Parts: sequence; C-alpha cells; structure tokens
Amino acid sequence: MKIAVTSKGVDLDSEVDPRFGRAAYILVVDSETLSFEALDNQENANAFKGAGIQAAKMVSEKGAEVLLTGYCGPNAFKAMQAAKIGVANDAAGTVREAIAAYEAGKMPLAENANAEGQW
Repeated sequence: MKIAVTSKGVDLDSEVDPRFGRAAYILVVDSETLSFEALDNQENANAFKGAGIQAAKMVSEKGAEVLLTGYCGPNAFKAMQAAKIGVANDAAGTVREAIAAYEAGKMPLAENANAEGQW
C-alpha cells in the first residue's frame, strides 16, 4: 500500500509536518518495503490559497491510498475524499513511527476535517 505522510524532511526519520497543504515535503511510502519518494511541496506551501487542494492532487497522482498528517482542512479533506484517499489525522513523531502507528491500528481514518482552514 502507498501511504503519503507529511514531513519536515526527506527521509523516514524526519518529523511529521502537522500541516497537509503547507507541509515542507510529502513522502509517499510503500508500506511493505518502506521504499519512498520525497515530494517537494514548496510550491504549494507558499501558495496564497488552494495549497491543500493542490497537495491532494499531487498525492493522488502518486497513487497514495492513505494520507497521514497532523491536520487536514475542509477543502483538502473533500479533495482527498473525491480521490478516494483515506485521511488519518493527528500523526506525530517521525514518518517511520507514524506509518507503524497506522499499521498497528492506532490511527483510524477520519470522517471529517480536523482543521478550520489554512494555517
């Protein structure tokens, strides 16, 4: 399964970035092999608006099935739902730890956004 994780850095031991649309990077990780691709999200992070929607498009194009992040706003959450990508909020620790927590069932998929909007 491909899992997208918002990240402050470019490897599995980087801290999870709590922001989705304005995260520094998004790592798309194969949960079976832990091979990954680090996506530079700088363009979206600096966007005036629509960062979450653009980040959702990028994640969808990479074939992710789940997103692990700290906070996902309503527009981004709707975009993820439309792309049929599950969202698990409140991710913390390193990217590696967040994936392990998700796989252990400690991070359920969200039914709604958990942030009011961009921040």
